[in-house]
Amino acid sequence: METRKTDKGNTLRTIKYDTQTAQKMERIALKLGRPQRLVFAQMVDYFHRSKKDPIDVNDELLKNTLLKQHKDYIGFIKTQESDLLIPMKTEVDRMTRSQKNIIDFFNGQGQHNKVMLAAQQEVISGIKAHSSIVSGATSAIKALADKLAAKEQLKKKFHYILDNYIRSRDAFGMMTPSREKEELIQHTKKQIEIL
Repeated sequence: METRKTDKGNTLRTIKYDTQTAQKMERIALKLGRPQRLVFAQMVDYFHRSKKDPIDVNDELLKNTLLKQHKDYIGFIKTQESDLLIPMKTEVDRMTRSQKNIIDFFNGQGQHNKVMLAAQQEVISGIKAHSSIVSGATSAIKALADKLAAKEQLKKKFHYILDNYIRSRDAFGMMTPSREKEELIQHTKKQIEIL
C-alpha cells in the first residue's frame, strides 16, 4: 500500500487491484453516481459498522428480518380477514339477499298490476254499473306505481350508501385503526336501517 500527501494536507493511500476488480468498482460507482473514492470509503464504513464479513454473501440477519416481517404481514392480513373482511362479506351477502327479496316482491306486484289492468278494461268496456270497482282498481294501480317509485328511490339511496362505504373503505390504509373501521361499519348499518 502506498501513501502520499495532497495539497490540502490529507494523506492518501493507494491500493492496487486487478483490472477485473477495477471494472466492477467503476460499474458500482457509475451506477450509484458517486466517485470511486467515495464509494470505496462508504464500503469500508459499512463493513466496519455492520461487522460483516465480505466473504459471507448469505446475509442470515437480513434473511431472518425479512422472513419475520413477511410472517408479521401475513398474520396482519389474516387478522384483518377474520375480523373485518369475512363479517363484511357476510353483511353484504345478507343485504344482497334482502334486495333480491324486495325486487322479487316488486316483480310480483308488476304481474298483479297487469291482471288489474286487464280487469279494468273489461269493466270499462262491459259494465258501467261497476264504476266503484274501476275506481278501486285505479287506486290500486296508483298504489303500485307509488311502490315502484319508492323502490327506485330505495335503490338510489342504497347505491348512495354503498358508494360512500366503498369510497371510505378504499381511503383506509394498512395502518388505519380498527376503531375507525368499526365506526364506518356502524355508520353504514345505521344508514341502511334508516331506509
